[in-house]
Amino acid sequence: MAQPSQRQSLTGVRLSKHADYQRAYAASRKRQSASMSWFLAPQPPQANPHILGPRVGLTAGKVVGKAHERNRIKRRMREALRHHTGLLPKGCDLILHPRRSVLTLEFTKLEAEIVRILQQARAEAARMAAQTVSASSFHAAHTATPAL
Repeated sequence: MAQPSQRQSLTGVRLSKHADYQRAYAASRKRQSASMSWFLAPQPPQANPHILGPRVGLTAGKVVGKAHERNRIKRRMREALRHHTGLLPKGCDLILHPRRSVLTLEFTKLEAEIVRILQQARAEAARMAAQTVSASSFHAAHTATPAL
């Protein structure tokens, strides 16, 4: 298991606007883990310059339970994420969508699953960045004008 980073707040790394969630959903595909779904989307290049680094969002729909249960699930997930903000993938927005089982899941298991998701998201973000670099270099090589 990865070493947790120092405890810190999630204030600067949380998705807060509905438009950001909608953009992330549209730009990503749904991935599954044992007790939650997650979405990973690259941040747009014209993103707000005041927002630096990776961001994470939590959603818990009404199907998960009543309001107090959804709030408890999100509190537990925020606490687990707070210990591992250093693992968030750079230049990406990550949305976690828990299932009802998160409510009764042992906290250590929840934390381990979140770390696993963060590691998978980092690997996926690295693949996306490599594809972007190779695509741009391919484009540059094939659109260059020949020397006369």
